[in-house]
Amino acid sequence: MSVSPATAATAGAIRLPAVHLILSDAGCEALIAQYGRVQTLEAARALLAELRAMLLAAREGGDTAALAVAGAPDTSIASLVAMLATRLQEQNASPLRPVFNLTGTVLHTNLGRALLPDAAVQAVVDAMRWPMNLEWDIDTGKRGDRDNLIEDLLLELTGAEAATIVNNNAAAVLLMLNTVALNKEVIVSRGELVEIGGAFRIPDVMTRAGAVLREVGATNRTHLKDYDEAAGPDTALMMKVHTSNYAITGFTKSVELDELAPLAKQHNIPVAVDLGSGTLVDLEQYGLPHETTVRETIEGGADLVTFSGDKLLGGPQCGIIVGRKDLVAQIKKNPLKRALRVGKLTLAALEPVLALYRAPDLLPERLTTLKLLTRPAADMRAQAQAILPLLQAALGAGYEVTADAMTSQIGSGALPVDQLPSHGLVIRPAAAGRISNALGVLEQRLRALPLPVIGRVAQDALWLDLRCLQDYQQQRFIEQLSLLQA
Repeated sequence: MSVSPATAATAGAIRLPAVHLILSDAGCEALIAQYGRVQTLEAARALLAELRAMLLAAREGGDTAALAVAGAPDTSIASLVAMLATRLQEQNASPLRPVFNLTGTVLHTNLGRALLPDAAVQAVVDAMRWPMNLEWDIDTGKRGDRDNLIEDLLLELTGAEAATIVNNNAAAVLLMLNTVALNKEVIVSRGELVEIGGAFRIPDVMTRAGAVLREVGATNRTHLKDYDEAAGPDTALMMKVHTSNYAITGFTKSVELDELAPLAKQHNIPVAVDLGSGTLVDLEQYGLPHETTVRETIEGGADLVTFSGDKLLGGPQCGIIVGRKDLVAQIKKNPLKRALRVGKLTLAALEPVLALYRAPDLLPERLTTLKLLTRPAADMRAQAQAILPLLQAALGAGYEVTADAMTSQIGSGALPVDQLPSHGLVIRPAAAGRISNALGVLEQRLRALPLPVIGRVAQDALWLDLRCLQDYQQQRFIEQLSLLQA
C-alpha cells in the first residue's frame, strides 16, 4: 500500500509499510539471496527509520505543503525495495577498489606500487584455495622454515650466503638493526639520514630498534676518514642508506661501498646497505638508467643488504634481507622476526616473480613493472590518438583535449631525478578565467567513475599519462567515458 507522506502528515500520523511487507515482496528475494536475510532486514529497518524521521521533521516544521510541491519520497514497496538495493550495494562495496593509474608514476606508493605478473597472480589464487606446505618439509615429513621456499632463488640471483623475508623494507631495516646493533652504535653519513613517505625516518627507526645513531660527515660531504674516526668499541655496524627519493647535487662527496667495506673490515665491523628499491638486474640493458643491483652491493663488500619486493623487483610487498650466513641466522632467531614475518600469499607471489629473473632476456615481456617502464612512447602516442576524440566528445565544448608528449617517473624512491619519455592526454578548460574550478570539477568527475581515473593537475591542465593504461584495460576505460556526459 502506498501512502502519500503529505497526506499522512495531514492526518497526524506517519504511515510507512511494515518491514515484513518489504521483505516478503518478490523484488526483495534477490537482495536476501545476495546479502542475507539478517543484513537485508537491518538495512530495511534503518531505511524506514530515516524516512520516518524525515517525514516527522517535515510535519513538525510545518513543511508538509512544501514536501507535496517539491515531491515527497515515494514510499511504495517497489520504491522502497529499489532504495534498499542501492543502500545494500553501497554498504557492501569494498573500499579497496581498482583504479586507472594515469598519474605518470609507475610505482605509485598510494596506488599499490608494483602490479604482479600473471604467474604470480595465479600462484596467489592457488595459495588461497589450497593448503600449502608453508612450514612443512614434504621430503622429510617434518616442520620446515618458510624462508626456505624462496631462499635458494634469492641466493642464486644475489650471490648472498643467506636470506630471510619480512613484511616490508622498513621492517627489514628495523629487524636488522635490532639484531645486530641493539644498544650499540651504527655509523651513518648525515647525507643519508633520509625520510621517505609516511614519515619513515632512519633516525627514528634506529631509536625504535634500540640502536644508537652515530652521525658522521656533513649533509653534502662525507669522507672515509669520518667513518674511520667514528669507529670504536661501541660500534656495531657501518651503514649506507640509498638516498632513493632525492638527490644532492653541487659541492658533494660521499663514500662508496667499495671504499667503506675495506675500512669496516679493518675494524672488524659489518657493513649494512639499505638499498630501498633493490633491483636484481642491470636496468641499462633495457634502456633505463642504471640502479645499483643487489648482487653488485654484495660483491662490493656489504655484509647485509635490505630491499623491497614491491618496487623495482616487481613483486608483492615485502622486505628482503640478504647477506652473511652468520648474521642472517642471528636475525632469524630474533623474536621480532615472528611478528614481522610474511604469510603464504606473499611467498606464493614472490617465488614466481623471482623465477622470472632466471630469463632476463624475457623480463620486459613477462614482468609487469619492467613492461610498463620500457613501454615505447610510440605505443602511448597511438593510444592517445585513439582515445582523444572519444574523450573530447564525452567532455563536450567545456574542455579542450590534446594528445601531447610528457614524462613519466619510476616512483617509490627509485631513480628520483630520471624521467621516462611518455605520451598522453592533456585536458584544459575551453574558457579562460575559471581554470582551477573547472579542473577540480573534472578531476572529481573522473574519480567518481565506476573505475576511478587518477591523473594529475599541473600547469593549469589535467594530465592523463597513458604509460600505465595497458592494452587489456583500454576498452574498460573507453566504455565508461559516456558517463562523463551527464
